[in-house]
This record gives sequence, structure tokens and C-alpha cells, in this order.
Amino acid sequence: MIDVADVIPHTGDMVLLDRIIDYDDQGLTAELVVRGDGLLGDDQAVPAWAGIEYMAQTIAAYVGIKARQANEPIRMGFLLGTRRYSSNVAAFKVGATLTIRAEKIMQDDGLGVFDCRIMGAGVAVTANLNVYQPPVNTLI
Repeated sequence: MIDVADVIPHTGDMVLLDRIIDYDDQGLTAELVVRGDGLLGDDQAVPAWAGIEYMAQTIAAYVGIKARQANEPIRMGFLLGTRRYSSNVAAFKVGATLTIRAEKIMQDDGLGVFDCRIMGAGVAVTANLNVYQPPVNTLI
């Protein structure tokens, strides 16, 4: 079992995913229980726009696993944009279990496009995320 905190550059309370369910060459599936700690919402719900961060961390976990497999360090990446974000809910209820899947559409020279989905009881969210990870020797 891979610990999420070992494959993403986030630490502490910013690690929002609870566990990695599965991964392959094309993507990764993760799970989380929506938290009511006030970081992204309140003690009742987290706004559906926070799903973008859930998706981005799922992509980060995928990229982190690929880096570990290549004996490379876990590195920071950047969300460039989100296209076609569609949610059937305005918010995620605290305590709800969500499954997030990120599948690679394309990835080349640090740029990537991923098809992402969030699923749960009564929850269906989809989006495409554009991401960038600078080369190892790039100063930011």
C-alpha cells in the first residue's frame, strides 16, 4: 500500500486524499472522506469547486508514483487550468466518501492533460485539468 503523503509534495492538513485505491500506466484512483475541518469548507459541507483540488492531488499522486518508479524525487507541479468542470452538486457533504479518478489524456515535456471524475453517493463531477511540472533543474 502506498501512503499518499509519500508521493505528493503536500504536507500536513493539505494532504486531502486518504488513500490510493489503484493505479496503472494511464492514471490513478484515490479515495477521501470529506473533512469538516474548515480548510476548504465548514463543518457541514465543502463547496464543489474544491473538487478541482481533489482532482489535482490525484494527478499529483499519479505523477509522484511515476517519479518513484523512475527513482526521481517528488516535485512540485502546477495547475494551469480546468476545462469543462461539471458538477451535479453545489457542495460535498462532510463525511461523504468520494472516489477520484484521473486518467492521462496526454503528457509531454512537463505538460499534461487529465480527464478527471469524482464519484460518490449522489455525486458526479467531471473535468479536464491541464497541469505543468517544470524540469528538475528549473528555478522558479
